[in-house]
Amino acid sequence: MAFFSLTNVHAQVLSPRDQARVIDQILDERINQLLPRLMDRAGIDMWVIISREYNEDPVLKTFLPATWLSARRRTILVFYRNARANSFEKLAIARYNVGASIQAAWDPQKQPDQWAALVDIISSRNPQKIGLNFSADFGHADGLTHTEYQELMQRLPLGQQAKITSSEKLAVSWLETRTEREMQLYPQLVQLTHDLIAEAFSEKVITPGVTTTDDVVWWFRNRFAQMGLSTWFHPSVDVQRADSTSVEHLRSFANRPADDVIRPGDLLHCDVGISYLRLNTDVQQHAYMLLPGEKTIPESLQRAMENTRKLQDMLTSQFKNGATGNQLLAGALQQAKAAGLRPSIYTHPLGTHGHAAGPTIGMWDQQAGVPGSGEYPLYPNTAYSIELNTTAYIPEWKKDVRIMLEEDGYWDGQRFRYISGRQKDMYLIPRPIAGLSQ
Repeated sequence: MAFFSLTNVHAQVLSPRDQARVIDQILDERINQLLPRLMDRAGIDMWVIISREYNEDPVLKTFLPATWLSARRRTILVFYRNARANSFEKLAIARYNVGASIQAAWDPQKQPDQWAALVDIISSRNPQKIGLNFSADFGHADGLTHTEYQELMQRLPLGQQAKITSSEKLAVSWLETRTEREMQLYPQLVQLTHDLIAEAFSEKVITPGVTTTDDVVWWFRNRFAQMGLSTWFHPSVDVQRADSTSVEHLRSFANRPADDVIRPGDLLHCDVGISYLRLNTDVQQHAYMLLPGEKTIPESLQRAMENTRKLQDMLTSQFKNGATGNQLLAGALQQAKAAGLRPSIYTHPLGTHGHAAGPTIGMWDQQAGVPGSGEYPLYPNTAYSIELNTTAYIPEWKKDVRIMLEEDGYWDGQRFRYISGRQKDMYLIPRPIAGLSQ
């Protein structure tokens, strides 16, 4: 098995060929072992997914084998679950098999009309409910285009049209549910992200008075490219400092931080995520640039860090099956405010996408709850990016700072755990060297 590695990073990155093999193995397991259960839970016995090349439904892309980078012409997938007979069909109304599990079920020589072939499949199975990907609350589950919907409805008999329903719950559950195999791999992704941040927030990358925040951002991007990794968003690095003219802590989350030269005494923050094996990470951590003569972080900043870690615990202690994102948000905020914290919570599902399908647990500008996606319940075997902050007054700086942390975790239905730990203390730049004193 080939892999790429770099001296300062412990995790191994598989070669593109081995990545493709693992992706296809996981996909076949998900289709054959997970999907029938999810269809039974959603009460949908036929799921029809339709996309054209380069305008793919987000869900359809998750069913494509690793060597398919897009749909081909018009690709139609049909999943039919007959629970009474305990049968499960995986069909492609296409000229080709779609991977190992989804078999081509259209012969253009016998039936030139692809839509007629689809209608024949539907009518012959005569399902009770036909799920289509349209949704008001989840863009992930709203991938059926107007044109494809019209084409289908023009040909589908009225009796079958009456069975059409939104596949929102099924689509979201397919995207959000992690398998045992995926969770064996996920710790490597998160640890790799942690390792990269630790390297970036060190004297190996940062020279005070010279290196800018944008230099570090592009260090991340270059490192990803060297390792054969990709990212689902452009990283960010920003600073807060003892400067009355600096109001970085008030920056809107919609605006990117300005490029800035990193100085001694700066509080550094990053937001970084990688994409690997069709899974994503999303991590925010902090570092402190020591002033000359300093050996450790100022106590007030350490207390501020501890406040945000407490908020993490308050939020994850709220997790229970069936609780909605809005309920988790309200419970954690109430607990935090009672403890005297100034909290903000904007936690989101994580997995197949970075900002993934599932219960939204607050947004930075919607702390009273999020309509729609915030009303979706918590299910077992789902991953989350625990993203939040607390604001604290720093007496030495005579100003507020925000400690913004984001760590990736997993809810197994009984307990919450961080997939590969979480930051306890801020990184110090430069790192203290054992045996040396000042």
